[in-house]
Amino acid sequence: MKRISILGSTGSVGTSTLEVIARHPARFQVVGLAAGRNLERLEAQIRQFQPEIVSVADAAGAAELRRLIGGSKPEIVYGTEGAIGVATAPGVDLVVSAFVGALGLLPTLRAVESGHDIALANKEVLVMAGELVTRAARASGARLLPVDSEHSALFQCLLAGRREEVRRLILTASGGPFRDLPRDRLEAVTVAEALRHPTWNMGPKITIDSATLMNKGFEVLEAHWLFGVPPESVEVVIHPQSIVHSLVEYRDGSVVAQLGIPDMKLPILYALTYPERLETHTPPLDLAKVGTLEFLPPDRDKFPCLDLAYRAAQAGASLPTALNAANEVAVAAFLDGRIRFTDIARIIAEVLDAHRLQPIGSIEAILEVDAASRRAATTAAAALA
Repeated sequence: MKRISILGSTGSVGTSTLEVIARHPARFQVVGLAAGRNLERLEAQIRQFQPEIVSVADAAGAAELRRLIGGSKPEIVYGTEGAIGVATAPGVDLVVSAFVGALGLLPTLRAVESGHDIALANKEVLVMAGELVTRAARASGARLLPVDSEHSALFQCLLAGRREEVRRLILTASGGPFRDLPRDRLEAVTVAEALRHPTWNMGPKITIDSATLMNKGFEVLEAHWLFGVPPESVEVVIHPQSIVHSLVEYRDGSVVAQLGIPDMKLPILYALTYPERLETHTPPLDLAKVGTLEFLPPDRDKFPCLDLAYRAAQAGASLPTALNAANEVAVAAFLDGRIRFTDIARIIAEVLDAHRLQPIGSIEAILEVDAASRRAATTAAAALA
């Protein structure tokens, strides 16, 4: 039986992970859950899965959760240190890193340093600190197993050959809700419109990232660190049907693709069980019913966030950390109704233009760059409000 801790258990990936675990009770045991402030959902998860340790956002939430569940178990902790406690709990075999944004960095890094395998759904961890996390994984022997559907697809396709035989990695993107919207109408799109993703059901932050194509830019950085390929060897194509999840081209011209219905439970199950494959409860892929599969180039002028991410990936050092911080601030400002959709890219570009590149050698350096970039993005957002 594999012992699992989940960071971000009340979010979309966390709840999907628990659904997968519930279907295979003889294979998995939930050791720890870390969440934010959704105590009602967390209480239900605790009663169903009986974890040993649970973390919430703050002390007030911890006191309220204890009142809700009563008794002396599980251990309830809070804050960053509490999440680290969940991530590094003794006897854990796999940590599902599903916190959104920079919140997941420290707990995931500490889990890697502890030698725990990571099922990685939080791409911002590698965007902010790819060199640090992958170096720690090599030192501890921890495995980084991708949960994103695109990187799970690449992981599987790369089993077809040796890494030195790879010519390029091809990430597919649905194109988001504004794929066919004229560029001049993007200024006026609403939050509600941006949250209507055509294929995937995700949390608000990642849904906005998908709408701007920043999510795909982050995935370029993630693929760079996970698979050891230069950013320029990772390409993006728009694939509206979301059936082909990604492809690998080998030097002999062969292209290997991974296909499947768009359901996050499939890559989650693969990460939880790798190198095994368990029977799934999802319906099979019916290609005849799908019919046409389309592939189109991304409109880089219409969605400048993609090139901003490539810029950061190619510069390396501290620029990806600044990129992530600026994006988180800008997306939050858009979701709050303080800026326009197109201002997201403007704020990020302003922060990157002003950023002074510096080497990243420690978690302290990353957190300093993150904080400074958030301040710069907050100032830029206030000027546009």
